[in-house]
Amino acid sequence: MSGIAHHLIKRGIDAGRETYRTDFKNGEDKPFGNRHAVAAALCITAIVWFLAMSAISYVYGGVVATLTMIESPTATAFTVDPAQSDEVDAPLLSGDEKKSNTTEPELFYVKSKPITSKIRTTIKHLVAEAGPWSRFRGLQVAMVYHFVHHLIFQLLTALIGHRMIPQSIAAVATAVILCRLQMLWTHVVISAPSEKKWYRRFPTIEQGKKIILPTTVWAIAEQATIYVPVTLFYAFQLEGYARSPENFGNLSEMQQKSVMLASFAVMMSGLVTAVLIAVPASVTLKRVQASLLSEEHDTIVPFDRTFGGKVQPQVVGGKGVVSLLDAWKTFDWAARLRLIRLYVKITAIQITTCILFVSLAVFEVRMINGDYILY
Repeated sequence: MSGIAHHLIKRGIDAGRETYRTDFKNGEDKPFGNRHAVAAALCITAIVWFLAMSAISYVYGGVVATLTMIESPTATAFTVDPAQSDEVDAPLLSGDEKKSNTTEPELFYVKSKPITSKIRTTIKHLVAEAGPWSRFRGLQVAMVYHFVHHLIFQLLTALIGHRMIPQSIAAVATAVILCRLQMLWTHVVISAPSEKKWYRRFPTIEQGKKIILPTTVWAIAEQATIYVPVTLFYAFQLEGYARSPENFGNLSEMQQKSVMLASFAVMMSGLVTAVLIAVPASVTLKRVQASLLSEEHDTIVPFDRTFGGKVQPQVVGGKGVVSLLDAWKTFDWAARLRLIRLYVKITAIQITTCILFVSLAVFEVRMINGDYILY
């Protein structure tokens, strides 16, 4: 992606310099052509940046994160024969004594390292199992989901209002309405390659009923990550400084420190809410959805369909779905830390990508317009 971006930007800069660049004296207005060249270069940069950020969000934050949430590391069993006597001069035992001293082999279990322990190993596994485009698995379902989600959300907000609370209600309602489509995406992402088309794998209405509650909990948790910081933002009266940043300079040093501390508290509240509420809700939803995966489809990473014996198939009288509590409890601390580390890596990648593209945009402006900034 970065190689393509570099090539396109270079071509745009070269073309702009050849076509529009003119010499001008200090104090003279810039020619109109320069602004066209800068606009063209920045437009290309913005498109490539959008594609790069979308790919990072989907592949790492969507596919890899979902696989991390459902993977159950396998354990390898092996036996060890009882240790023989270490005494070189130990007396020979009679047949009866040998029989009486014979012990059973010891059985040991060693857990394999999770495939999703690293982003690189996860992508390598996907490519080996399903081909180079497997990192974008489920993309068609995701595009359909977001398109329909937008339509339904806009319709509901038009009916009940565009204020914050009505919008939150509309967001939760939209998520519940599309719960089966969202579960379909999860099933496509976690399952091994199948000849069956994705639109022929649509979950049944009966399966959809089983995920209404976890979907509602997840949707409310997502809204909480917005409501908590926004509520604190207005409680600390920070909107005045956001609208008119110059007001911050008129404050005393002590007042400035208070405003900075309040701003930090707002940011941290969003982070804490996401880690303590949104992430557990998302993990629970994905694991409940995964428990409803059809038996005819294998998973692309190791996955315990019984959730440690807590789920029994419907054919033997069980519910065939894991409960919300068991879905979270069976996601052990090792897996939780693995998921948090993944989100930290994704955030670092996204921040680095933004810095690179902003630097590239500034470089483009200076290359085309000299030391002047586009106005």
